[in-house]
Amino acid sequence: MPMLSQAAPQNTDQGSVSRVSQQSAYADFSKLYKDEWGVLTPCKETRLNRRSVCSPVLRSEGNAPFILGHDEPSEKVAVLIHGLSDSPFFMREIANILYHQGFDVLVPLLPGHGLRDASDDMTDGDLAERWQAHVDEIVALADTMGDTLVVGGFSTGGALAVEHYLDEGSNIDGIMLFSGALALSENAESMSRIWGIKWVAKVIDGSYVTHGPNPYKYPHVAGFAGLELMDVIEQIRQQLEDSKQIDIPLFAAHSQADSTTPIHGVESLMEHSKGPNTFFVIDGSYELCHADLVVNTPLLHQMKFNAKMVDETELCAVPKANPLFDTMAMMLKSYLQQF
Repeated sequence: MPMLSQAAPQNTDQGSVSRVSQQSAYADFSKLYKDEWGVLTPCKETRLNRRSVCSPVLRSEGNAPFILGHDEPSEKVAVLIHGLSDSPFFMREIANILYHQGFDVLVPLLPGHGLRDASDDMTDGDLAERWQAHVDEIVALADTMGDTLVVGGFSTGGALAVEHYLDEGSNIDGIMLFSGALALSENAESMSRIWGIKWVAKVIDGSYVTHGPNPYKYPHVAGFAGLELMDVIEQIRQQLEDSKQIDIPLFAAHSQADSTTPIHGVESLMEHSKGPNTFFVIDGSYELCHADLVVNTPLLHQMKFNAKMVDETELCAVPKANPLFDTMAMMLKSYLQQF
């Protein structure tokens, strides 16, 4: 069974901000990607209240960044950041939960992701800095859209949310982590400490392959990009060692069976959080893989994963729906009620 812990919520009042219109926010959101990609195209796929930013440089429209907005602007805004090697597609179901709880939701696309050709990006020595700068831009935009702002994400996206809060977070009211990458496997962390390992990783990565069995996720995590993530994690650890802490409500959902981002990273962060905290822990007996935490049955069907392209007997090779997704959603809704 999942382990649940939730402290009593507290209300915070950080004052009002001057709000921009939905149209203006989407224009500013789109401009960020026009500047990054050079060309935008109208999206063929449309959904009620979801406005995506499409371009021929993307693998498909499903990889596109998007905003979920109400007909009337909400006073509550959320930013959800996807993980390493994947795309905003994997944030869709979490975004829907937030939307139905009254939030307008921004789901950005991190530099180097969702692209037909990502070789140059995935070997860019400033890649982590580009991720951080883009998160800064998106959060700044979100801050103009409402009075309450919560920020979070999946895996790397969660780490970037925490790092942004520790650096700039006076305007953030809550943090949400889904398989938050606050630690990597022992082997990955040990490798990151080897002198010259980033150069070696670039050589091994070679010409980065972006097309594979999942239309919304690269087939492999670039070794160099993984080391860039480790730099972000180390920055977080250093700030916590320097007595920084989380002073706002924190939500975290994590599988004990997650070998990619071990749960002890989030547990350690909790020790530096004043709370109130909501920690949804999925017992190891469920054997829930890292990437599957944010996947429910509808998202799995939309994914159209080509299992014939992988070894189906390999652990975590084929995505599965989180059997406790609905319970996790219930806990997330409870957390969001305090805002």
